[in-house]
Amino acid sequence: MSATPSPLPPFDPSDPLGLDDLLTDEDRAVRSTVRQWAADRVLPHIADWYERGELPDIRELARELGAIGALGMSLTGYGCAGASHVQYGLACLELEAADSGIRSLVSVQGSLAMYAIWRFGSEEQKRQWLPRMASGEVIGCFGLTEPDHGSDPAGMRTYAKRDGTDWVLTGRKMWITNGSVAGVAVVWARTDDGIRGFVVPTDSAGFSAPEIKHKWSLRASVTSELVLDEVRLPADALLPEARGLGGPLRCLSHARYGIVWGSMGAARSCFEAALDYARTREQFGKPIGAFQLTQAKLADMALELHKGVLLAHHLGRRFDARRLLPEQISFGKLNNVREALDICRTARTILGANGISLEYPVMRHATNLESVLTYEGTAEMHQLVLGKALTGLDAFR
Repeated sequence: MSATPSPLPPFDPSDPLGLDDLLTDEDRAVRSTVRQWAADRVLPHIADWYERGELPDIRELARELGAIGALGMSLTGYGCAGASHVQYGLACLELEAADSGIRSLVSVQGSLAMYAIWRFGSEEQKRQWLPRMASGEVIGCFGLTEPDHGSDPAGMRTYAKRDGTDWVLTGRKMWITNGSVAGVAVVWARTDDGIRGFVVPTDSAGFSAPEIKHKWSLRASVTSELVLDEVRLPADALLPEARGLGGPLRCLSHARYGIVWGSMGAARSCFEAALDYARTREQFGKPIGAFQLTQAKLADMALELHKGVLLAHHLGRRFDARRLLPEQISFGKLNNVREALDICRTARTILGANGISLEYPVMRHATNLESVLTYEGTAEMHQLVLGKALTGLDAFR
């Protein structure tokens, strides 16, 4: 006789596809740690920070994030946690479920500034900066985008010239997360030998980072301009292993991967808010979740949310197996950010007028995602990346 099959578990609205089955105990422990930190340190304050347009505790938050191993999380050595890329993705999801600005702090620190030094720096640069950045003692930023050059970084005007054995940098960078609070900046500049990267201590003479105000997105995040007015650096400030645009673009791929996961955190927060509201808000004598149109919206939101998480998990496993292609990261960022925005907008309709209130997270996430949609590669640029990969034809120029 055949054994009696085990009863099926009940349907879980928070995990309708059973995606937790794909995670290890260590994965779940990482997720739980980051989720609890966000619940304790961010969620009670984030609406106020967002409304005020500031992140007042950023240095303390950075040290706390370092203490739980979230900075440079998937890097190895030099005080970094050496976590898997799936675990880093899960952390990004939980951080962005709190707020995109918090995930951006971690992403720029680890996937851009720290990764650039870890991947392209000298041993001396790694030892000097990475342990202090992993602990959150030093905050980093990444200077690539310029006022007149975003999607086309090859046109950058920031220039580094040789003066004896020194380098002298002059130029401006724009929309730089962490810039005004950073202790070190990774700056990309044009040289007579092509585009090169430099490790720039922010206390260098001629360096300034005025904060950008009056933002209606990523308000709980420090965003700055970098001004380099003949900043003199020693020869060993150069990142020795980075030549041409391949260096910064590889860093961006690392950061874009985190966005694939993070955007689903924002989407999850909005979906959960809409689901709870639909169960409790009554109109015409019953909860609005009992109406067919509301259920259709919730079903479609759940489909795109959990398909996006599944896509992120698949890309994470490929990353851990060293099989993840830049075109696949473009696939993930294009799909997940676009769908996250749609989920947020649909959630807003379920909440009605309450959807615009900071009492709920929906409008905050929606406005944040408008920035996530365009930074680190606009939707159009990722469409062209995929278009070129599909057709073999370059439509960028």
